Amino acid sequence: MTTTIPSLTLVRRIAAPPARVFAAWTQPEMMARWFGPHHTRVDQAEVDARIDGAFRIHMTEDNGDRHEVGGRYLEIEPERLLVFTWAWASMPERESRVTVRFRPLEDGTEITLTHDRFADAATATRHRRGWTESFERLIALHLSNLEEAR
Repeated sequence: MTTTIPSLTLVRRIAAPPARVFAAWTQPEMMARWFGPHHTRVDQAEVDARIDGAFRIHMTEDNGDRHEVGGRYLEIEPERLLVFTWAWASMPERESRVTVRFRPLEDGTEITLTHDRFADAATATRHRRGWTESFERLIALHLSNLEEAR
């Protein structure tokens, strides 16, 4: 019997060039503006966007609950690819993996996010909601109107 390890894939289009979209994923001040579900805010984002560099994001829900997630970058191709581990501070043993691909389009960027290696299907379902709402917040930023990514 083969056991399937739960995963999720989301594809979104953003009306901004890959450089700006990539910056939104790798610059802490930009991540703080969109990362997390609607009912959360980022209190602190730390990013060392290099192979084996770490990221850590501290979030607070509207009800006051606090969460911390982090991981290490496994692969980075500027404006094309990010692969990183993902683990909540409350459950570091349940590490999963996120792959984000950025594809240039004539009118912006297509992002394909695959989050895999979940412990169970319920965890994948919760993360699908979180990533969906994060993408909604990212798209709402209108990255094409922000300053040029450095």
